[in-house]
Amino acid sequence: MLLAASKVLDRFKPVIGVNTDPERSEGHLCLPVRYTHSFPEALQKLYRGEFRWLWRQRIRLYLEGTGINPIPVDLHEQQLSLDQHSKALNSTRIHDQRSEVSGPQLLPVRALNEVFIGESLSSRASYYEISVDDGPWEKQKSSGLNLCTGTGSKAWSYNINRVATQAVEDVLKIAKQQANLDLPLNKELVEKVTNEYNESLLYSPEEPKMLFSIREPIANRIFSSSRQRCFSSKVCVRSRCWDACMVIDGGTSFEFNDGAIASIMINRDDALRTVLLEQ
Repeated sequence: MLLAASKVLDRFKPVIGVNTDPERSEGHLCLPVRYTHSFPEALQKLYRGEFRWLWRQRIRLYLEGTGINPIPVDLHEQQLSLDQHSKALNSTRIHDQRSEVSGPQLLPVRALNEVFIGESLSSRASYYEISVDDGPWEKQKSSGLNLCTGTGSKAWSYNINRVATQAVEDVLKIAKQQANLDLPLNKELVEKVTNEYNESLLYSPEEPKMLFSIREPIANRIFSSSRQRCFSSKVCVRSRCWDACMVIDGGTSFEFNDGAIASIMINRDDALRTVLLEQ
């Protein structure tokens, strides 16, 4: 479904996904699993108009700065090691003149789930500056930056931000001790609080906003992270990295090294037209 969606850049062509392997895939972006085994019924409902359009908002990206390379590496075509990834980018540089761009370039992709920015080598901290909703720039070091849509809030972003019942139980114990609360710390309460928090991380695919998450931010005298997670309509990132990538939906990668600036936002004109069929 993600691969098919990446080929559609406007809001007029509908994209309908069918989960062909429900035993191994959750299929969040596809029709309900029961239609995998009764697809003729799904076709009849589509023919009779017994559905509603679901407009999944997507993220668009502008790239500018010094020495940028707007040519993507398609990760669907090949599984690249770190060394191979660097060679793929280097070979692209040979054939394409990298220039200093005065204005932002709109990249020919739209993110349905998320955009990830970070160093190619996961053990290396990512260094960048970030501005949220045209606010002040802030220097940060972290394990990378994830920006998701409502569709992607059920995917990688959810697993970055979700909390475990063990952590919730520990926090509630501390709160009980510090505030002298008469709080029954039973399994039912801990699970209820955990589920309530984790469900708050999800939002509608049709909402025109992004949720950005800083992975494992480094906090010290020089670097800070005033907001580790926040909804936003626009995020700008200035790279200070050595060998970083900007990855769209886990399938398309752009070089994003020192001097490159990405402006990331949602535009309603980019919404993906999908189908919502009832169970």
